[in-house]
Amino acid sequence: MISVGIDVSKGKSTVCVLKSYGEIVLSPKDYRHTTTELDVLASKLATYDEEIHVIMEVTGSYHLSIAAHLKKAGYLVYIINPLEMKRYRCQRIRNPKTDRIDAFTIAQYGIDFWYRVPVDRSIDKSRSELKFLGTQYLNFMKSRQDRCLALCNIMDRTLPGIYGKIETFNRNTGRDKLCDFVYDYYHRDCIMKYSEQKFCERYQAWTKKKGYRYRENEARQLYRIAKDSIPTLTATENTKMMVREIVTVLRAVNISIYRILSQMQVLAKQMPEYETVMAMKGAGDSIGPRLIAAIGDPRRFHSEKALIAYAGIDAPPYQSGKFTGTERHMSKRGSKIMRKLGFELMDSINKHQANYQEDAVCQYFLKKRAEGKAYRVAMFAAYNKFLRIYHSKVSAVLKEYEAMN
Repeated sequence: MISVGIDVSKGKSTVCVLKSYGEIVLSPKDYRHTTTELDVLASKLATYDEEIHVIMEVTGSYHLSIAAHLKKAGYLVYIINPLEMKRYRCQRIRNPKTDRIDAFTIAQYGIDFWYRVPVDRSIDKSRSELKFLGTQYLNFMKSRQDRCLALCNIMDRTLPGIYGKIETFNRNTGRDKLCDFVYDYYHRDCIMKYSEQKFCERYQAWTKKKGYRYRENEARQLYRIAKDSIPTLTATENTKMMVREIVTVLRAVNISIYRILSQMQVLAKQMPEYETVMAMKGAGDSIGPRLIAAIGDPRRFHSEKALIAYAGIDAPPYQSGKFTGTERHMSKRGSKIMRKLGFELMDSINKHQANYQEDAVCQYFLKKRAEGKAYRVAMFAAYNKFLRIYHSKVSAVLKEYEAMN
């Protein structure tokens, strides 16, 4: 048995090679992430006749290049959860940490767990791209939240009370009515220089020009808000510039989010489970593709419980002696993307519960609410049920698809 432990960092990796019983075959040595040096490493490993396992931790995106290169060279590469490796490393009283020690520890892990190291299930190109877009979607949404907060702060000083009264970003069209409105009416004075009737007429013309639906009661509400508001910034060119700059950046982020989501829908439609997932209540054009991207092939989880643990909504048992814990909480040790999706999914089911009365997940959610459970407790209990159904249905679809092809 040859275990190759690789401690990955940015631009280089420290490699240590061990045989069984801790015999050092290759002392820890640094290799840069270049084709030349990785070819040298692959050639070095080729000189060993025994079976070789290459072990490394997930390290952001730094480990991807060396993992891909060694896989292409024909070696078995195993990617280990950093938390698992951390707990393995901290078995001793003193825990010194250097790249050389880490590489040796990772190689020793490969020896100790030779027969039960989790296999790295590689995913096809489409799923890999879908997962990548899903991650970027989340990053852009964080940027959007920051820009929305900046816009909210400045509107509280130029037109207080307007934020939240007009529709914001529409994922289906990429349009943002609030951004369009405050770009033209950036200050209270931009509205109050007209009479109420005149503003309604101008607002009607504005909605027609921008392609929005006109509502007279909305126009009159905006006028009343402007009339009662007390701005703390004057309507100067600097104020106008700052509002429009924030809106311009927010529009650019909105367009990026819309394009990413549109491309995710295109890729998701290529997946065999697309129709099955989209038929599940709550999984719309936005949530469905993101759910497929976040979970991938559910068969990589040995059971429904493993998928639930991956989402971080499991409550691990706690028992010692005669004591058995009953008030347990979610571990939140898992994918935060999955938990965010769960919140959006169950919020959608709650909002449309009148149309989802026959759905098992909706019924379970309403049952928990009737038992007196808090809204979020009932929400994630129902999400737990949703993931169990998802794992069962999608696994069956993929199995049938592979059998046919």
